[in-house]
Amino acid sequence: MKFRRLTMAAAAALLSVLFFLAANAQAQTTLRIGLAEDPDILDPTLARTYVGRIVFSALCDKLFDIDEKLNIVPQLALGYDSSADGKEMTIKLRPNVKFHDGEPLDAEAAKYSIERHMTMPGSFRKSELASVDHVEVLDPLTIKLVLKTRYAPLIAQLTDRAGMMVSPKAAKAAGDKFGLHPVCAGPYKFVERVQQDRIVFEKFADYWNKDNVFVDKIVYLPIVDSTVRLANLKSGSLDLIERLLATDIKDVRADANLVLSTAPDIGYYGLTINIGNDKSKGPLSQSEKVRQALDLSIDREAINQVVFNGEFTPGNQWVSPTHPYYQKAFPLRPRDVEKAKALLKEAGVKTPVSVDYMVPKGTEYEAVAQVVQAMAAEAGFDIKIRVVEFATTFKEAQSGNFQVFQINWSGRIDPDGNSYIFLHSGAPQNDGGYSNPEADRLMEDGRLTSDPAQRKAIYEKMTGIILNDEPIIYIFHRTLLIAHTSKLEGYRPMPDGLVRVVGLKLK
Repeated sequence: MKFRRLTMAAAAALLSVLFFLAANAQAQTTLRIGLAEDPDILDPTLARTYVGRIVFSALCDKLFDIDEKLNIVPQLALGYDSSADGKEMTIKLRPNVKFHDGEPLDAEAAKYSIERHMTMPGSFRKSELASVDHVEVLDPLTIKLVLKTRYAPLIAQLTDRAGMMVSPKAAKAAGDKFGLHPVCAGPYKFVERVQQDRIVFEKFADYWNKDNVFVDKIVYLPIVDSTVRLANLKSGSLDLIERLLATDIKDVRADANLVLSTAPDIGYYGLTINIGNDKSKGPLSQSEKVRQALDLSIDREAINQVVFNGEFTPGNQWVSPTHPYYQKAFPLRPRDVEKAKALLKEAGVKTPVSVDYMVPKGTEYEAVAQVVQAMAAEAGFDIKIRVVEFATTFKEAQSGNFQVFQINWSGRIDPDGNSYIFLHSGAPQNDGGYSNPEADRLMEDGRLTSDPAQRKAIYEKMTGIILNDEPIIYIFHRTLLIAHTSKLEGYRPMPDGLVRVVGLKLK
């Protein structure tokens, strides 16, 4: 067989094609992220799930963000100034920022986004921005938030969904369907979503910080089964998974192709009790003594050891024992089955007390529920575990279709963000319908001062009320466990558990 010699021109052309193909293959990198659940709606005004916040990290930039040490840092804003009386906040926006549809992010757009969070029916941002009276445009890149009263947590709220900016043009056109094709100002733009299967984003060419975006496409894959999630990471079908099982830590550390990333959680894992919306008027909703009995039946450290290999932190408040706002005057009580039985007797309820216990589908969720079920049985409770698809649990909770809702809260950097929206009368995520006027007043007072000592004294009084009323039984605080391939570079563990995609590279 004879081989024909290439001419110089043909050889040059072939090399050019090969270089193009190689460069194109290099450019078309795809980061595949395994999620523990399928997010709810991809509209920052209407969304409420932790897993949704992970996805939003790539899609919707915020006015401000946080760093590894919980410091507030600029993102779409360059900075802010507060008036001496704390009733005005002036925010300077970053210039030359575009939304994914090419529209400019200017002061008018920022004003629209904040007002949409404040006024849209069904908004979960209303209570987060309740102190804002109105928004003023001072110049094309400056807005002023005029407050009804001082609100210490406001800047912290703007580091999350309340600070996410949406394209006014797209949002006005889509209305309440905006979440089906969201248009924001993040590093990646929306391509498609198939419920329970995948969410696909591609790099936004006009992103303001595009020089630090190195991956072309991100695919989020909801895989509820933690074992399957890890198997996909090991096989190379995924590049990163969130919420690794604590029992799989040793396995990941022993694998040279994987990297384990950890950070302390700023949220909590608890049992929300349906007090005000319980249609069945069961004993848990009618008596704080019954709720206290359920609390005393639980051995938090045993749950930590059995389910989480001792990696998590038992707790009894909305912030962890290491948090500066943790109230040491109310330490964690040990399990006391006899005291629990006595409280049920004092409450005059018939035992065993039947309890509808709703838990999201998932290995660790279900394992915790089963341990609680066994412990509570010894005190006189008949817990009937009802496993529900994750996003559906929130619809059930809002409808009052539960007696106990076992759920994790990912947490906020200010203690107000871990308490007000769940405990204040009428707050949007107060699914249990809890209401205590004195607790309401203290939560409101906690928003009026920035002085840590004064705030902590206010929260101490509030803690006493909440631990007596028990609208939420706090159980533990997670250690955030994220595993990724060693081919992924630039990943930074963050205390909010969100995956920042800017700066990530795939080798």
